[in-house]
Amino acid sequence: MSAAVKLQVLERAEKEIMKLSRPDIGAVYEFMHKFRANPDQPGLDLKSLRGDTRLMAARVKRDLRALMLHIGERDYLLVGVEHRSAVYANLDRYAYRINRVTGGIEVMDLHPIDTQPVGDSIVGRALAGQPEQTRLFAAHTDAQLVELGVAEPLLPRIRQLTSEDELLELVDRAPQLTVDVLFALFDGKSFQDVLEQVTRPVQVAEVIDTDDFEAAVRRPATLVTTDDEALNFILAESFERWQIFLHPTQRRLVERRYSGPARVGGGPGTGKTIVALHRVAHLVRALPPGDDQVVLLTTFNRNLAADLRTRLVALAGEEVLARVDVVNIDRVAARVVTEGDPAAPKRKVDDNQAPQLWRRFLAAEVPETGWDADFLAAEWEQVILGQALTTRAGYLRARRPYRGRNLNRVERNQVWELAERFVRWLTAQGLTTWRQVAVRAAALEGSRATAGEYRYRHVVVDEAQDLSAAHWRMLRAMVPPGPDDMFLTGDTHQRIYDNRVTLGSLGINIRGRSSRLTLSYRTTRQILAAALEIMSGEVYDDLDGGSEDLAGYRSLLRGARPRFRGASDWAAELNLIAEQLADWGTPQDGSVAVCLPTRELANEMTTRLIADGIATVEIGPDGPKQADGVHVGTMHRFKGLEYQKMIIAGMADGYVPRHMINRYRDSDPKRYQRERQRDRSLLFVAATRARDELAIFWHGSPSPFLTDRQIQAGTPERP
Repeated sequence: MSAAVKLQVLERAEKEIMKLSRPDIGAVYEFMHKFRANPDQPGLDLKSLRGDTRLMAARVKRDLRALMLHIGERDYLLVGVEHRSAVYANLDRYAYRINRVTGGIEVMDLHPIDTQPVGDSIVGRALAGQPEQTRLFAAHTDAQLVELGVAEPLLPRIRQLTSEDELLELVDRAPQLTVDVLFALFDGKSFQDVLEQVTRPVQVAEVIDTDDFEAAVRRPATLVTTDDEALNFILAESFERWQIFLHPTQRRLVERRYSGPARVGGGPGTGKTIVALHRVAHLVRALPPGDDQVVLLTTFNRNLAADLRTRLVALAGEEVLARVDVVNIDRVAARVVTEGDPAAPKRKVDDNQAPQLWRRFLAAEVPETGWDADFLAAEWEQVILGQALTTRAGYLRARRPYRGRNLNRVERNQVWELAERFVRWLTAQGLTTWRQVAVRAAALEGSRATAGEYRYRHVVVDEAQDLSAAHWRMLRAMVPPGPDDMFLTGDTHQRIYDNRVTLGSLGINIRGRSSRLTLSYRTTRQILAAALEIMSGEVYDDLDGGSEDLAGYRSLLRGARPRFRGASDWAAELNLIAEQLADWGTPQDGSVAVCLPTRELANEMTTRLIADGIATVEIGPDGPKQADGVHVGTMHRFKGLEYQKMIIAGMADGYVPRHMINRYRDSDPKRYQRERQRDRSLLFVAATRARDELAIFWHGSPSPFLTDRQIQAGTPERP
């Protein structure tokens, strides 16, 4: 019996398959099964092209051909799917090679690109009639581009590029490393920066044999799919294809062995969540056999946790999921407290209700205190609970970062006494806040850790910027310190809750084990540019005492410019929203969403859409209740979601930022700035949920977070 045929699919080929019609996609999948069964069956018409024993074509259907590289005796790589006429009309248009930097296989369509080899006349060749200063990459030699990993057959075309549009046109034909390098240079990075940040992370240490395709196909840089279930998922769900894809830079982060806690940062859409999911699968597959859940995958929001579970199943299957505890962080804490302290209050209230509870407490118990309820609520949450302070002496000595008002010793004593009375008042009513639950859980887990008892072998955290200090203390105590113990992904520019920590002070040392992703796979360059304008002028921390920015954050996707439109009042804005949905054809397949700053506006939006006969889906705490329909929700609900087209409405001053934070402008300037930054981050998160098209509307005075240019673009012309 002959050896089984192995047919793998190059990532480039997957992109081509996604452009086909549904029937043709099905034909490709059927072809793969037939080819694996017997590549020599007459109906497939397998033949070499242009006398090349490696590049081959086979019949998918009457007018469709599969291009393949013959890697080994019974080993093939599908590198493209083309119309029959395109395959045979110009055979010289296809080039394949092994990249000298990554060792991966690269296939490209050179038409109509000059194929003259490097070293003959390309290096140093002048381009007649084209001024040197107009060419995009005139400042870099061919030798430099090759050293960075640019595909050599593309150098003649690269030398002709004079505009961003021409560069974007080349993207569809170029290998991934070439694209990454060219856009990094185009965005202003120096040769040395690109070498260190783009090329070196994917460079292999071994000497590359450019003729050994069997070795090349096994390297991470050759992005392939082999598993039928994963391939079927890709072919059936083109919009979700990115859930499987890993860039070689990301794969290095996923598969690396770390000596301790590690963190991966990056802007929206750079694949942090995908990295976290693949990291979980990698850790599980390295575990010894068993049926216990020894990996914790957690995040802040319930709807994000549910989404992580769904994605993990799609990516790795039920077998991997069986070894992973996927749950949001507050539920983790609640389980710990329920198990370790059965007498703890059962009714849990959201932390954002703490100021209201403090007002009720002061009115009922200490009406003449003179202390502001909002200040006391923030001091209790951020300092006393934030630092898990259990004694008066500890509070008197405590540092109070991010707090605007200084307190002397007498005032601290007063605050401590009020906090103790407040906790007793809550307990008497059977109430507790989620932050209290986290603090109690951290103490209980700390006791277990002291006794050498740990719940997990590995902890993976997504959206790490949203967790509180108590959450981190609990997680630190849940896993023994050591290699690969904790893996964190997050972006402080997307912090939408008032949790600020320095991980090193909590026993989580990520120094030297932090990485950053800069390439967005979700958002177009046009939407990204608008979102970055919204963030201008702000400084964000890196979770470990330093600062972090979005320098180098970029996208390779292109699309329409975001639309900005203002209206005189809310009724007029509702009409604008309806017009925009109609302009988009009002798709109701779950690909379009309307995001608003408050629940009241969201409810009114839903009422209007239903009255217009449009199916509407509410985004609740666990995510959208169903897929089909136009999704509507508040800005907080959109964390972790994405849509092809999106409207952000109600972007008026007083809504974004919230009018209520003005009370802190003079009494607590630091809190005012913190709350303002949080609202800006919320808008940034919302804007970067859109993949292809974005519209931002407001009524009355526009949000001050919008730039003058954006506002002017949305201001109706005067008659």
